[in-house]
Amino acid sequence: MFKKVDDSIRMHQEDEDYTNPPEEFIGLSDFTSCGSDQLSFRAGDRLLVHTKTSADWWWAELGGLCGYVPSSYLKQDVEDSYLKQGVEEDTSEETSEDPWQDEEYFGSYGTLRLQLEMLSDRARTETYRQVILTNSAPLRGKVVMDLGCGTGVISLFCARLAQPKAVYAVEASSIAEHTETLVRQNGCEEVVTVFQGRAEELELPGTVDILISEWMGNCLLFEFMVESVLQARDRWLREGGMMWPSGASLCLVPCQALDYYTERMGFWEQPYGLDFTALQSLAQSEFFSRPRFSHLLQPEDCLATPCDVITLDMLTLHVTDLEKLRGQFTFIVEKAGTFHGFTSWFRVQFQSLERDKTTLELDTGPYSEPTHWKQTLFMLDGPISLLGGETVSGIILLHRNPVWRRHMTVTIQWRISSTEETGNCMASILYLLGVNCNYHYLKCSLIPISDRRCGMLPVKNDPLSNSPLFTTYLQVYPFYTY
Repeated sequence: MFKKVDDSIRMHQEDEDYTNPPEEFIGLSDFTSCGSDQLSFRAGDRLLVHTKTSADWWWAELGGLCGYVPSSYLKQDVEDSYLKQGVEEDTSEETSEDPWQDEEYFGSYGTLRLQLEMLSDRARTETYRQVILTNSAPLRGKVVMDLGCGTGVISLFCARLAQPKAVYAVEASSIAEHTETLVRQNGCEEVVTVFQGRAEELELPGTVDILISEWMGNCLLFEFMVESVLQARDRWLREGGMMWPSGASLCLVPCQALDYYTERMGFWEQPYGLDFTALQSLAQSEFFSRPRFSHLLQPEDCLATPCDVITLDMLTLHVTDLEKLRGQFTFIVEKAGTFHGFTSWFRVQFQSLERDKTTLELDTGPYSEPTHWKQTLFMLDGPISLLGGETVSGIILLHRNPVWRRHMTVTIQWRISSTEETGNCMASILYLLGVNCNYHYLKCSLIPISDRRCGMLPVKNDPLSNSPLFTTYLQVYPFYTY
């Protein structure tokens, strides 16, 4: 239940000297709470922020109710703020930050380092080659758009293997200049035309029969290139045309990660014969408060059968659907083990152009050939012992940042239940994924429910620390994805 205003504010002020008056902020986008300690609001709502508890979550009031709200979904009433300070607003140096961060984004894809990594991924590249090869007959004489073509390898596959009427190779980064050279060098300039520019600003000779793109990122949607694909589809794909991939799924599984946990935590027990255990809590916060991209999950570390938690139909998906995607999961633990966290990956499908023919699939999970995406590991705050037959169930929510459009929030709420009288454990892990220049970073907040089995403790001065539900705030760390 939400806390009443008077009670919640008083609890926040305990043991603290809060002398600053509340500040008014305006909602940038709708926010739906994922727990009883959060506060829902709509775009345009005016909220009173009483406490900026962390950089990411603030304690706010709306309509007589209080709860945590994500700071990234709010903007201050600038005019009111300046009036309170007794100064006039200076608009001479307005910020011109790009919410898409295109300069950094396309700059990274203009490097050979990144192109080499993708081209060296045989599972990825061979899947696209096989899609073209197995559909070579129905592709003959068709018009194909290769969106985000990079060095043009998929366009060249089309030209060499399928004899299409035309291939439009579209690339926004500076690598497009070299792509034109590669097209000529491989004798495909009569078929392949390179267009340099963003998909949203694209001008083509006409509609296309097939739109093919390799748009997937970590956790399937990270970086949100998929929006450009959908906009190109709506503008240039003819009615009845085909999208490749035609479908996509985000997969999840509860897992063990003993080697990673020991490497990051066990090291501090007695390095060089010295007791460094005082650093373990810091290590836990630093290493486990963000997901581990490029994790390689071993099949034997899966504690249950993986499941698809979110599925997308690329012909019917709308851009507005990307703002918030929700999935559910129920895992039955197949063997006793230590629950260190969740691992996610994705699968994409390529429907055949011919009726009743096989649909090809690229699976980036632990049971398939490794790809450059590998998997993404979401570590728990502390390990939990699981028994065979127990159930791990919950929801996963992907919520797009309303300001920084390549960022998203991944929320996993989960519960462990057993047929025996062993008690329940619930928790919510909130991950904020973002990109900043050439760094990819993540902000993480862990929202557990008090239970000895979780290995977690309440936080001092938290308004909910005296109830079964309380909130812990972790730190923000930059790191390289590639």
